[in-house]
Amino acid sequence: MVNYQGRSNRKGTGGRYKSFRKKRSFEAGNPPIETLLGPKKTKKVRTLGGNTKRKLLQAEFVNLTDFKGQTKGKVPIVSVLENPANKEYDRRKIITKGTIIETELGPARITSRPGQQGQLNAVLVKEE
Repeated sequence: MVNYQGRSNRKGTGGRYKSFRKKRSFEAGNPPIETLLGPKKTKKVRTLGGNTKRKLLQAEFVNLTDFKGQTKGKVPIVSVLENPANKEYDRRKIITKGTIIETELGPARITSRPGQQGQLNAVLVKEE
């Protein structure tokens, strides 16, 4: 089943809108991409206007930056510590923006959107 991203049939008050057309293909959405830990795997998707997007399905390395702005480079991911976006994602070890991961240099927070941008960027978390 397709995720429909058009207008709802119901108003905020509970009344119904009159339909003025059928559903269109550009109003169809896709299920979210749930990036996991593993060997790198991407998916190429055609978008509106014939453009393409790369969606990251699995990753084992992250582009890491220090909190002072110094780039550390490509660092292996050890594990996923916590995902504040969703408790279920936390249990299933799914990587999204804001996820705290464990790297060889310490804990880091993901700053990119892997399901939209096709890469993993992270910043080391300050230890107080």
